[in-house]
Amino acid sequence: MSLLESLTLDSQEARKTKDKEKLSVLQMALSAIKNEQIKKQKELTDEDIVAVIGSQVKQLKDACKDFETGGRQDLVDKTKAEIEIFNSYLPEQLDEAEVEKIVKQVIEKISPSGPQDFGRVMGESMNQLKGRADGNVVQNIVKKLLQ
Repeated sequence: MSLLESLTLDSQEARKTKDKEKLSVLQMALSAIKNEQIKKQKELTDEDIVAVIGSQVKQLKDACKDFETGGRQDLVDKTKAEIEIFNSYLPEQLDEAEVEKIVKQVIEKISPSGPQDFGRVMGESMNQLKGRADGNVVQNIVKKLLQ
C-alpha cells in the first residue's frame, strides 16, 4: 500500500471514529500533497510524499518555537501532538551518531579539499539521508567535519 493510500484510509478511519485532532492533521497532509501534485503536474511517489510531510513537520517545529517564545503553552502542546502524528508517517529519524557516520562516508567518497566544498558534501549527504534526518542536523555535522 502506498503512503498516499495509507494516509487516505487513516483519514477515513479518523472521520469514522471522530478523532478530530488526527483528522485535522491528515487533512492538512492530504491538502499539502494535493497542492504539490498540482504544482508538479504528476502523481507523487512515496519519496515525494515523505518530503511534503517533512516540510509540514519543519513548519510546525518553527511555529512551536514561536509559540514557546510567546508563552502559549496550549499551542505548543497542540503543535507537538500534530508533529507526533506526522512523524508516524515518516521513516524513522537517525540519531546524530548515525548521521555523522554517513556524512563521514560521503566525505571519504568525495574527498573535499576544505570548507569550500561544503555544498557538494551537503548535497550528497542529503541525497543519502533523504527523509531520515533533519537538514539542520546534517548541516551542523558537515560544518564540523569540514573544519
